[in-house]
Amino acid sequence: MYLLEHDAKQLLATHGIPLPAGSLVEDAANMPALPPGPWVVKAQVAVGGRGKAGGIRKTTTESETLAAAAGILRMRIRGLPVRGCRIEQQISGAVETYLSLMIDAAQAGVRVTLAPRGGVDIEALSAQPGLIRSALCDPEPSTVSACVRNLGNDLAEPLRSALAAAGSALAAPFFAHECVLLEINPLFVKPDGTWFAGDAKMITDDNALGRQPALRELLQARAGSYPEVALKLRHGCDYVVVDPDGEIGLLTTGAGLSMMLIDELRAAGLKPYNFLDVRTGGLRGEPTRLVHVLNWIAQGPRVKVILVNVFAGITDLGEFARLLLAALAQAQLKVPVVARLIGNGIEAAQQALGAARISVTTELDAAVARVRDCLHGEPRP
Repeated sequence: MYLLEHDAKQLLATHGIPLPAGSLVEDAANMPALPPGPWVVKAQVAVGGRGKAGGIRKTTTESETLAAAAGILRMRIRGLPVRGCRIEQQISGAVETYLSLMIDAAQAGVRVTLAPRGGVDIEALSAQPGLIRSALCDPEPSTVSACVRNLGNDLAEPLRSALAAAGSALAAPFFAHECVLLEINPLFVKPDGTWFAGDAKMITDDNALGRQPALRELLQARAGSYPEVALKLRHGCDYVVVDPDGEIGLLTTGAGLSMMLIDELRAAGLKPYNFLDVRTGGLRGEPTRLVHVLNWIAQGPRVKVILVNVFAGITDLGEFARLLLAALAQAQLKVPVVARLIGNGIEAAQQALGAARISVTTELDAAVARVRDCLHGEPRP
């Protein structure tokens, strides 16, 4: 889960991480009490590059702050609507540095990266040899802290001590919340060695939500800001709208297989509406999850056909077919269905779906051809 900056900072505050004072604003007509100015108004959207997109603005008066918040709340950044702003106190007289902790799954460790200069142009600094330092360490708080100290050991004070202290402090929430990434950019360092997390990018492992009460509480309180993750927590499957104008609703299982199918359809000039890993093993003989999925897909105003793509191992396709037919009878969506099924129980699935005039193929090319025909109003028998 890619946490919005405000929410990430709220979690970091519980671990004693020093932060600029700030508040969340979701309606410019209802401004909270502001911390002492001057201020910075920051779009709360789960993408990088907000500053370059105009989503971060500095202000010196309350009227400027109100106008900046109102303007940012009307923005879209990289296609995502901005539904909130964090208004926080500016930090002055500080050096902007960079520190990140990231899981390196391929090497079973934590990748620690720091730089004595940070900010919006951090990517450009990679061209300067030696400025960005990175090392892999064991996934333990003590080794992460030691790694940060070693990477910054040749820096002048107060940067050396401040980054070492920040690394030690940030290791705790990184592991406590099972983060995939915790990036602080900028990490402000003042001449007296005090430091502040000026920005916070926190990405957590969705599969760990069952072990994360603080994150579950956050999702319950702010489900509107994290609709896909809240949906997964509530319904046990992954569903994301990938193209609001998509014409093909996907009922699929397997995250990698589903992503590959989306790529195949786009390469064929077609427009899938959603990503889905329905997790057929969790259906447990009930069509409820399939009904939910079909009703979510029904919200797509241009969806004209459903493409079912299931590779079955333990799942029995005959049972899946019966559940699918029950779900189609209950769901709001009434469009043609194309099924590509492979694996255990295929004969029973062909018989059940065939009786409902839904043909089944095992070949992707044949399924795509049928989808294309449905989009043109010419469904094949």
